[in-house]
Amino acid sequence: MHIVQFHHVRLPVPKYGGAERIVVWLSQGLAELGHQVTLLAPKGSRVAGVRVVEVSPEEVLSPGFDLRRHVAEPVDIMHYHLPDPLRAAERAVRVDVHGNLGDGHRADSRTICVSQDHARRHGTHAFVRNGVRLDEYEFRTEKDDFDLFLARLHSIKGWRVAIAAAKQCRVRLRLAGGWRPSLSRYVKFVGRVGGVRKRELLAGARCLWMPVRWEDPCPVNILEALASGTPVIGSPRGSLPELISPDTGGLGTTLEELVALRRRLADWDPRACRARAERSFSHLVMVEEYLRMYRSVLETGALAAGRARP
Repeated sequence: MHIVQFHHVRLPVPKYGGAERIVVWLSQGLAELGHQVTLLAPKGSRVAGVRVVEVSPEEVLSPGFDLRRHVAEPVDIMHYHLPDPLRAAERAVRVDVHGNLGDGHRADSRTICVSQDHARRHGTHAFVRNGVRLDEYEFRTEKDDFDLFLARLHSIKGWRVAIAAAKQCRVRLRLAGGWRPSLSRYVKFVGRVGGVRKRELLAGARCLWMPVRWEDPCPVNILEALASGTPVIGSPRGSLPELISPDTGGLGTTLEELVALRRRLADWDPRACRARAERSFSHLVMVEEYLRMYRSVLETGALAAGRARP
């Protein structure tokens, strides 16, 4: 199968960029399984093992875009990775990887969402959960003396809640994300991280805090933590109940519930976290699900329903 992927941001991103990493891992995984992959991306994009064609995002998103100007071979599937509705070529699919559509908007018949909750809220049954390249993460059973928050420092991600819980628990918290807030002696700000530094933080943390305050579609940092053997403490919003199982972390609504969960840290085995990532959230598990969607489009003209349980 020849699959063309398109993303509007230069790839790979140097630091976090969860959505961008999904495009890279999906493209690499498809190539690893023997499929022909062409990645359309802005100038300067380079992805190991994948043919990249540099394009202007404005051209690709224009109504008169002609794929044949950039790709000479026959194409089976054109896969756009964008959060906004667009006019795609015949037999194309689109995936919402960056967030939620606005209030009242429903997914069209060619949209693949990124979790069961994401799909339900957008009026569709088609979804594929994100997956990560396990070989890019360090699995450790012995943890260091800190907890971790790794996400945008935005109120919807719940970073202030994580700080409040860390203070009550009197544990060290490392905060990794955009802009520097005013902190206390319990919290160390480490800024945006990537590469070796991010792997070390994920592998060394006793837990990852994700007390989100919005319907998060499928946060990649949770999957990265599980791959690193790190349990997750979060809130029951969006896709989190699908991602965090009772043996890999806990979900709490109030600060008191989150603090109580932190006291149960010894209940969660790093090996169970890694096993869940291997079983349900590897990049190849994700690739196989996208292939199931692609084949369904080619054979029936419609997307298949996502799998309910990861």
